[in-house]
Amino acid sequence: MNIQALLSDKVTQALVAAGAPANSEALVRQSAKAQFGDYQANGVMGAAKILGIAPRQLAEQVLTHLELDGIANKVEIAGPGFINIFLDPAWLAKQVEAALADERLGVAPVKPQTIVVDYSAPNVAKEMHVGHLRSTIIGDASVRTLEFLGHNVIRANHVGDWGTQFGMLIAYLEKMQNEHANEMDLSDLEAFYREAKKHYDEDAAFAERARAYVVKLQGGDEYCREMWRKLVDITMSQNQKKLSASERHLNQR
Repeated sequence: MNIQALLSDKVTQALVAAGAPANSEALVRQSAKAQFGDYQANGVMGAAKILGIAPRQLAEQVLTHLELDGIANKVEIAGPGFINIFLDPAWLAKQVEAALADERLGVAPVKPQTIVVDYSAPNVAKEMHVGHLRSTIIGDASVRTLEFLGHNVIRANHVGDWGTQFGMLIAYLEKMQNEHANEMDLSDLEAFYREAKKHYDEDAAFAERARAYVVKLQGGDEYCREMWRKLVDITMSQNQKKLSASERHLNQR
């Protein structure tokens, strides 16, 4: 049960019964301080302005129509016209017991939507850093919540990269005559990246070859695509090892 929604409905009905417009909003919120009760309804202020009467006068009329028997053990008017609601502990305990007995904890499914959650976006050929892990955890929590509500959620990580660095990596792997990229671990790839960058900065011929590989990669060259795929697969495999302990998985896009 959504207690705030229940109270909002009750207060809105009382507002309308007291003469407020049918579209009046109860504006029920959790109270910031215990002395103001569990919830506070602030909609009287706006409705009173429309009616041209004192807010406290309208609040008194609202209380005569407010039906919270068995739900609240105390309802009072505070200040110029705020309504403080103190929930009955016995009623609240029953709601908690009912929620615990429900496998969905009283949360009703919503109209399902297909939602894409794009998070983490790890870099290819590099280890994940704390920023990637943070966004992964936040994203995973969001996904689990959305799925619990009944939505169809697609987890996405944009790991594809067609930039100059892949031309450098492919050119350097070729230079080292290392066709077995899938046997390297991630630390090897990072070392390769540093060496490739060094060659790119210092060797004009190497830089030209790297740029040519970028063009070929973007053009769908089979050899370049194969090397790129190896780099991506190694990266995803290593990253997944870091996430497996927390049961989080990367769905590549």
